[in-house]
Amino acid sequence: MNKLLETERLIITEMTMDMAMDVHKNSLDEDIRRFVPDEVFETLEDAKETIEFLMSQYKEAEGPLVYALITKEGNYNIGYVQLVPIGEGKWEIGYHVAKVYTGKGYATEAVKAFLPVMAKKVGVSEVYGIRLLENVASGRVLEKCGFETFFTGEGAYHDGTYDISKSVWKA
Repeated sequence: MNKLLETERLIITEMTMDMAMDVHKNSLDEDIRRFVPDEVFETLEDAKETIEFLMSQYKEAEGPLVYALITKEGNYNIGYVQLVPIGEGKWEIGYHVAKVYTGKGYATEAVKAFLPVMAKKVGVSEVYGIRLLENVASGRVLEKCGFETFFTGEGAYHDGTYDISKSVWKA
């Protein structure tokens, strides 16, 4: 395991092929399907192909840069945190914690630790957070991590136009 960093309860580490089953299972919950449908891996093979691609990105600073969240207690793969390029030298934070682990502060803990490390790695002082407005939990994570909302309304999100919120974190 090529660890990026540790928090009080988590190890944030590079993805490896032996995580494919967990990635596949974690991607099937209703929150992923509802809020980030392009990150659903219907088959184990889909998860393996994606992990193989993600592993190829760690040597570059071009992204996407996706890291697994592993609990220190029990060594469970509970989700991911990521930094994804969105064009014009800008980057967006992303994260998902499997449904059975939500509401315990894991996403906030991961994002708070991850942001300064990754912003420095890719050479930016701002990171954006874009979410569906109905994803209230994601909004709370962004707020707790110091993101400031600068837009709320209709906007492009994945495959269409939705009510969204855009916020920014500054180093």
